[in-house]
Amino acid sequence: MTRAEADEAARRFDGGDPQDLLAWAADRFAGRIVLTCSWQMQSSVLIHMTRPFADAIRVVDLDTGLLFPETYATRDALAARYGLELETFVPERTVAEQAADEGPELWARDPDRCCALRKVAPLSRALEGADAWITGIRRAQSDTRADARPVELDEARGVAKIQPLVAWSDEDVMGYLYAHDIPYNPLHDRGYPSIGCVPCTRAVAPGEDPRAGRWAGTGKTECGLHLPRAS
Repeated sequence: MTRAEADEAARRFDGGDPQDLLAWAADRFAGRIVLTCSWQMQSSVLIHMTRPFADAIRVVDLDTGLLFPETYATRDALAARYGLELETFVPERTVAEQAADEGPELWARDPDRCCALRKVAPLSRALEGADAWITGIRRAQSDTRADARPVELDEARGVAKIQPLVAWSDEDVMGYLYAHDIPYNPLHDRGYPSIGCVPCTRAVAPGEDPRAGRWAGTGKTECGLHLPRAS
């Protein structure tokens, strides 16, 4: 996809029905499109929305080995409910092997490197051979995502990013989950608006930034999966 095509598609689908964007993307990139799941509430919605196009879309589980038990349980519940054929990608080294090579608790000393090893590298393998990548990015999640568009071009990875929920609020997402009785991560009901790995995620207080619980006290706000969009 060219930059001009991505810009045109972004204008066409901005503010529209996410299902229309998914139908277009499934047809445009059939067999070469990947949905990656973090098993947060956006993943639950997108799993449900993409089932009509299941034959065209690969569903990828990025398992860092450090996720919450509730996150794994949500993944398993969704897989059972929808009969998912998950492709699981894991880091090259286990947590114990990483500790032996890099020292213990790398996430506390160098969270960027830990994310690069346990998230970014597996994503690169998951996207091999793909031309499009469905993500759960939403503008409401943080200031760094406020200008996200329904279709973007990730030129560094050579894929189009398809972001059907980009204009949705938290209320939109939870309303859809309730309306369709979709399993979702129970940590969202316990003060965790954004959920990552156990060592780098905490609950947030009422009124705090939704991503304040990620890498708290480090100044880090993104794991590196979502690169800044070129202007």
